[in-house]
Amino acid sequence: VFSCCVLTLIFIINFTYQHLLLKPHSFIYVCVSGHDSGPVFEEEPSSLIYPEGLTEGKVTLSCQARANPAASYRWLLNGTEVPLGSERHTLVAGNLVISSPEPSRDTGSYQCLVINRCGTIISRAANLKFGYLHDFSPDSRSPQTAYEGVGTFLACQPPPHYPALSYRWLINEFPNFIRADDGRWFVSQVSGNLFLAKAEPNDTANYFCFTTINLDISTKSTFSKPIPLSVLPNAQPDWVQVMSDSEVEISSELLWSCLSSGKPRPSVRWLRNGHSLALEDSGMYQCVAENKHGTIYASAELRVQVQAPDFRLNPVRRLIPAARGGQVMIECRPRAAPKPILFWSRGTELLANSSRITVAPDGTLWIRNVSRADEGKYTCFAENYLGKANSTGHLSVRDATKITLAPSNADINQGENVTLQCHASHDPTMDLTFTWFSSCFADIFLQNSYPRPPLSSQQENIGDLLIVNAQLSQAGIFTCTAQTVVDSASASARLVVRAPPGPPGGILVKMVTDTSVELWWSHGHDNHSPIGKYIIMGQSSMSSEWKKMRTEPANIEGNAESARVIGLMPWMDYRFQVIASNILGKGEPSQPSARIRTQPAAPTVAPSGLGGGGGDHHELIVTWTPMAREYQNGDGFGYILAFRRKGTAAWSEVRIPHVESSRHVYYNQSLAPYTPFEVKIQAYNRKGVGPSSQTVEVHSAEEASINATALSAFEIQVSWEPVQQLSIRYWRQHEREAAADRVRTAGLEPTARVSGLRPSTRYHVAVFAYNSAGTGPSSPRTTVTTRKPPPNRPPGNVSWKIQGSQVAVRWDHVTALHNESAVLGYKVLYKHEDQTVLKLLDKTKTSVSLPQPKDNGYVVLEIRSWGEGGDGPAHEIIVSRDSGEKQAKMSPTKPCKPMS
Repeated sequence: VFSCCVLTLIFIINFTYQHLLLKPHSFIYVCVSGHDSGPVFEEEPSSLIYPEGLTEGKVTLSCQARANPAASYRWLLNGTEVPLGSERHTLVAGNLVISSPEPSRDTGSYQCLVINRCGTIISRAANLKFGYLHDFSPDSRSPQTAYEGVGTFLACQPPPHYPALSYRWLINEFPNFIRADDGRWFVSQVSGNLFLAKAEPNDTANYFCFTTINLDISTKSTFSKPIPLSVLPNAQPDWVQVMSDSEVEISSELLWSCLSSGKPRPSVRWLRNGHSLALEDSGMYQCVAENKHGTIYASAELRVQVQAPDFRLNPVRRLIPAARGGQVMIECRPRAAPKPILFWSRGTELLANSSRITVAPDGTLWIRNVSRADEGKYTCFAENYLGKANSTGHLSVRDATKITLAPSNADINQGENVTLQCHASHDPTMDLTFTWFSSCFADIFLQNSYPRPPLSSQQENIGDLLIVNAQLSQAGIFTCTAQTVVDSASASARLVVRAPPGPPGGILVKMVTDTSVELWWSHGHDNHSPIGKYIIMGQSSMSSEWKKMRTEPANIEGNAESARVIGLMPWMDYRFQVIASNILGKGEPSQPSARIRTQPAAPTVAPSGLGGGGGDHHELIVTWTPMAREYQNGDGFGYILAFRRKGTAAWSEVRIPHVESSRHVYYNQSLAPYTPFEVKIQAYNRKGVGPSSQTVEVHSAEEASINATALSAFEIQVSWEPVQQLSIRYWRQHEREAAADRVRTAGLEPTARVSGLRPSTRYHVAVFAYNSAGTGPSSPRTTVTTRKPPPNRPPGNVSWKIQGSQVAVRWDHVTALHNESAVLGYKVLYKHEDQTVLKLLDKTKTSVSLPQPKDNGYVVLEIRSWGEGGDGPAHEIIVSRDSGEKQAKMSPTKPCKPMS
């Protein structure tokens, strides 16, 4: 029964930022249900970095897919189709090979398109980039000095490069590298700079910065010019703190300090000491520090001043705003030497200290619990023996700022939004500013403050704070401050953010046995939601993946601090993590525990894959699959192989003390061909012997031969002397026989075909006889190489016209590339509208004549090339009597047109 599904897809592919855009275009695909299958990727391209300047090399981007009928391949670079078949771009069985790659032409994102008549698939994007490492600058590097016991660093100044470099440093000559275990040295893998702590005299040397770049297919290194470093012995004195020029008033006191360093510690002396200052103390002063290595001097000028009081540089503020109920400070700071006597008056009233008013010793006036009655003019008077002066300011009392709606405490889950409200009233003649501070950010300012003009709108009195997607780290005390130039008011609220638990801490592993350990931990933060349970994750040395472990108890309650991990493998390295969870989800895992190894035990499973056979005359070959690391259970591992001739009672044993062993050859001159043996195997280690495998029958070598012939790029034929039912094992060159594929035959047929192979590939082939008791020994191996693949392009420029009762169809010849098999002819499959079976025409020419359709019927055509490598991809068309909608074309390359 033949059925045909017609799928119409309207698209043209254009790639922008790896998105597929749809544009009008029409193709008709004919996919045979139950016979055809669309392409499926077996291998997709991977990103790589290629060395810049390696112009003689090649880049290969892999792309392989299985499909029926065979698929054709196309490639895109940054969304534009790659021209295949040129000297630079060739297609090898779907893989794109770029010869003499160049950064300016070949850098970009590559994608592979795989097409057959059932549809098209596109691969993931693979980026091709070019790596480079230029040489260091040829200029000499400047010498550097350091002092004994002091730290220093040497700059690498690496040359231009891509991608990142790794850095090492050489001392004097190659390969004398600085050792990583010397704690005085540190090499930054970010800048490449070399840091030295506590320089020693023997560190004097030439230093070279050594850089290495690792690319996918090569490694390159280069090093700098030498950087001479000289370490000097104990330095002469040096100033740590020195005096500076000073200008002070008469009758005051001055303290000058000089601090110096050196080895040995220098002595310090003054050329003139400080004391109560008089005019005659003005002049130059010097401080001297000296030790046996030298003497250093510091000098400064002292000016002693005399001046009557003067407010011209620091007058009292003209307008002094103050908030009602608050306090205000008015400064009085005239210039005068010696210090003047200061006092205040309000109008004509001399002010004295009281419960609300204080005149500080430095002349500052404080007024507390300010009221409207305090408004007026305030004058500061200053007097010394050289004269008098005064300055006046006006105190203006304003309404106080108050919080009218304070923020409320909030309790939310992580990821939720919350608004903290803050409203205030203030004097309408002043601007109001809202600011927020939070304890969780160490009182860092949270929100810009904006001056608010004196408008009647209520919005100027609102300073709400919106927290979006709240995180655990944002929990804390939030304080809103409403502020004018004269006063401020604040209110606070606590924000609680509930989240999954924090990581447990202090992971300890105790009571280690061969299959279990005891794990102890301490509770982490519950983040305001009680811990409900714990799970334990483990990682073995066999895998980087973390897996959930079996435990006792199976369900670990939230108040637990220990559990037993069971079901472990003996003699295996493990480390563990603990994860806490609550109703909000799982938390972060703990830091991994220290890596431990479980105790060894005797093997618990027998080796698998026991078989054998084949080999040279008089040999019995026994093979098995080597035991994986997780089943060895201890050191001193090996195999005990037991075998006996079938029908005899005594077993012979041989110990094979190598874990990687997978075969044993027993030789006996009297051993007849194809003699049956019973064999079994078990593993052992220092702790004991494991269980024995099931007994398997293996035959000694026989005299047999096989032959293999390549039929196409994808198929071979294997023949042999008839024995019984056979199994054919085949595998690619450089692959292990253990990974071979198999084909079974039935009856006594001496030949079989093996399909689904790769083109231009060398295969090893072996034949095994089998029956209900199992598989016999292998025949001698033979090799065969599949043919080159057929051209991956369908016939192009297909055209047709009706001539009388015939339809003449023509197409262009398909020319094979050097890596493709030659075209020997063409296969044309067709059927009329009322037919269910495709008919086949085998042609050597590039044209064919077919009976024309009846009435308004149509002919379905499929044209493909063929040769030694097999059939190429098809060009499909539908031929109709009229030129209506059914006169459509379908081609991955050029559209076909009716001939005139």
